[in-house]
Amino acid sequence: MGRFFKSSIGRKVAMALSAFFLMFFLLQHFLINILSVFNPNLFNEVSHFMGTNPLVQFALQPVLIFGVVFHFVMGFILEIKNKQARNIVYVKNNGAANSTWMSRNMIYSGIAILAFMILHFIDFWFPEINIKYIKGDWSGTMEGIEGFRYFDELTHKFISPIRVGAYVIAFVFLALHLLHGFTSAFQSMGSNAGRKKTLQSIGKAYSIIIPLGFIFIALYHHFNQ
Repeated sequence: MGRFFKSSIGRKVAMALSAFFLMFFLLQHFLINILSVFNPNLFNEVSHFMGTNPLVQFALQPVLIFGVVFHFVMGFILEIKNKQARNIVYVKNNGAANSTWMSRNMIYSGIAILAFMILHFIDFWFPEINIKYIKGDWSGTMEGIEGFRYFDELTHKFISPIRVGAYVIAFVFLALHLLHGFTSAFQSMGSNAGRKKTLQSIGKAYSIIIPLGFIFIALYHHFNQ
């Protein structure tokens, strides 16, 4: 196992697998959050189920956190290794001619996404930890709010135009990150050239629709306060 992670191919495969996992989570996260636009009551019900289900809380959530940390750490390692290789190869070759802007700047879009995730944790995850694990309140309710509290908490976060702007910018960076990362992940897993165009089309659709959907959610709630 140690040799696997020390090899260039091993690191790329591990990065690809973590990317697939996070892309699946991102899709699931979007499908739940878009309910807040079309069916707030269902959004509350699903959020409460996800927030109190033991399997989600004590098994899937730790795996998700590990996946996020692993993906970012592996990304930084690959960037360092690639930079070391480029310092040698680019003496003879023009890197810009052999790769896209997105592929050469994945580290910067990754840092922007990491900064957004810290903000997102502060906005939602840390308060949930405080309510459920410190205060011991798993009811999903709040004084002064009829029914479950999740929809009201979500919409409250999008009152500030500064926070909404930060979310919009973050999802633009996410789209740029995904546009290269989606296809790259499949290539790392050995996808053949014949499927490249199909994967690129699927990757472009996913990379644009999902971030744009999250932007729509943020703007919708901001302008419908």
